[in-house]
Amino acid sequence: MFERFTERALNVVSESQRLAGVMGCLEISPEHLLLALVNEAKGVSLKLFRMYGLSSEKLQPEIAKYVKTSHKRYENLTFDFAYKEILKHTLDLASKSGNSNILFEHLFLSVITDKNSNIQSILNKFNFDVYTSKEILNKLVERKIKRLEHPEAEEDTVKSDFESVYQGQALSGVFDRAVSKLSAKGYEILGTEQIISSILETQDSELVETINKYGLNNENFEAKLAEQQNRQSEYEGKKIIFTPNAFLMINNAFQIAKELGSSEIMPEHIVLSLLKNKKGIAYDIIKELGINGDELSEEILKPIEKQMPETLSIMKLAKEEARRIGRNVVGTEMFLLGIIAEGTSKAYEVLNELEITMKDARLVVESLVGYGDEYFDKEITFTPRAKKVLERAWLSAKKLNKQKIEAVDLLLAILDEPNSIAMKTLDQLGVDAVEIRHGINGKY
Repeated sequence: MFERFTERALNVVSESQRLAGVMGCLEISPEHLLLALVNEAKGVSLKLFRMYGLSSEKLQPEIAKYVKTSHKRYENLTFDFAYKEILKHTLDLASKSGNSNILFEHLFLSVITDKNSNIQSILNKFNFDVYTSKEILNKLVERKIKRLEHPEAEEDTVKSDFESVYQGQALSGVFDRAVSKLSAKGYEILGTEQIISSILETQDSELVETINKYGLNNENFEAKLAEQQNRQSEYEGKKIIFTPNAFLMINNAFQIAKELGSSEIMPEHIVLSLLKNKKGIAYDIIKELGINGDELSEEILKPIEKQMPETLSIMKLAKEEARRIGRNVVGTEMFLLGIIAEGTSKAYEVLNELEITMKDARLVVESLVGYGDEYFDKEITFTPRAKKVLERAWLSAKKLNKQKIEAVDLLLAILDEPNSIAMKTLDQLGVDAVEIRHGINGKY
């Protein structure tokens, strides 16, 4: 059942379990759920409770009058019958609203309309208007009926071309040395340890200087590597040209490079990928040396961010736009909003000349994808189509021998995806691909 609950809704259930335990109750009751809703309320829901003077401090003494308590604290409490009925009602409400996910608002609606517990009596003491609250909550649910899953989320993912890694000037030396190390050890499969060891050998490198400051250098890395008895940390799948963890590290380095606006995979991207994935012999050594991976990542990113590449700024702004409407997924429409928000690129100039404003674009995007759960602590991810657009922009910049992916590359890549949410947004704004291409050509 709970696999359908959003994180925010699940937190309410967890909080009700905690409260029942703290209060020394024999079972978890709907009254605990009401108190949990108050504790976890945000936004409109919080305003509703405040409107009727409902707070945790005022509600807890009232609830204590109706629940069975004991002098000792019980573990592994179970839901009582009335609580289970509320959960069933919540599932029915979600199905009727057309949403496959159980929202905080669904739980709220089920609790305040429950007739099998003492909740109505408690709410009456606070003059809580159930009818008005139901109307407000139903409107909130309708806004979210646009689905929490992103419209572009079901598409096929893009596979990166690993040949371009070998051909890239920045990594050619690194891989030459890594392959030599591989042969010396008698291995046939390239692992994270050979790649990172080769990066650490690089002379006159700002990246290596940064890593050295954190206590990781070629000497102590090789010393720790010599202590390794086997390569078990490298294998979590079938054998390929890379060990599975090295494959994962290189594949994620592609995505990191694109998000940072680089048209070439650099050693920095590989190290950042390793620190993010937290897998493989190379990472095990970093951990054994007591190095804080998050701090090292921030230090590596500082010189990259100082350069302020257009695409990096756009990616950051796109993520902010996703969070603004309660989503942890960035689609092509967020790229479009990011281009507009960045406000200095040639791509922005083209859109601006076509009278596309941030206010209008946001309204269309919100109508197309709707609002999400408004409570995401998870990392922001990209839809498969957004990844495809980023891949296309990267290839375009590489083909034109650009060092950085520009906003124009990103906008042109969007135009090549006629069924994307970004293009649907532009269409509703009265602009087509021909006009945009014409505008871009006029800038070059």
